[in-house]
Amino acid sequence: MKLKALLAAATAAAALTAGAAAAEQVKIGIAAEPYPPFASLDSSGNWVGWEVEVIGAVCAAAELDCVITPVAWDGIIPSLTGQQVDAIMASMSITEERLKTIDFSDPYYNTPAVIVADKSMDIEATPDSLAGKIVGIQASTIHQAYAQEYFKDAELKVYQTQDEANQDLFAGRIDATQADSIAMADFVGSDTGSCCEIKGAVADDPAILGRGVGAGVRKGDDALREALNKGIAAVLADGTHEKITAKYFTTSIY
Repeated sequence: MKLKALLAAATAAAALTAGAAAAEQVKIGIAAEPYPPFASLDSSGNWVGWEVEVIGAVCAAAELDCVITPVAWDGIIPSLTGQQVDAIMASMSITEERLKTIDFSDPYYNTPAVIVADKSMDIEATPDSLAGKIVGIQASTIHQAYAQEYFKDAELKVYQTQDEANQDLFAGRIDATQADSIAMADFVGSDTGSCCEIKGAVADDPAILGRGVGAGVRKGDDALREALNKGIAAVLADGTHEKITAKYFTTSIY
């Protein structure tokens, strides 16, 4: 009987240890939709890209056991508040509106929003220039919020992914699109995007466009937020952030 009790105790302890280990794993939510060069699937089905590498580096520096967890973009904040993921690192800008629902780490990159259109079109990144034009924007993004506020005289066409907007721009079904400058530089540098060019950055509005991209965490999860801040600070300080950036971009994006 004593042996059975010891075995039972050992089994229970092992189960608790396994549970504790599993609890330490941090599920990092990224958008399930491709967003090159930040995150996309390679031919083997692995997630690759600048942000994927930065996630790995930040988690390593913070000594966190992280696992990439793809989630549809329009449900990514509910997946965080509903505890399906523990943090969001999906090019999510830190905005006052989002801060009402979730907390953020320190920024780990910051780039302007730009307007892209066909090279033949005389378009500027201003409300007056875009009046009467069809502008494509991705749903549930800062770009949709910005366009709705400033491009009221344009026809807005909303897409679930930026790639869909880019395809319609290439096909001539829309006149322009607004998105992140780095993502659009990748698009205009591709065969499909060779039709188009960046027409300029939109006027900054921090209240809508935010103050850079950070990792989103649940309200009150200060331990994880501080751990991610530690990791972000470390990769910025030791040059890891710069080394990863140099593989994808010609200039700093911090």
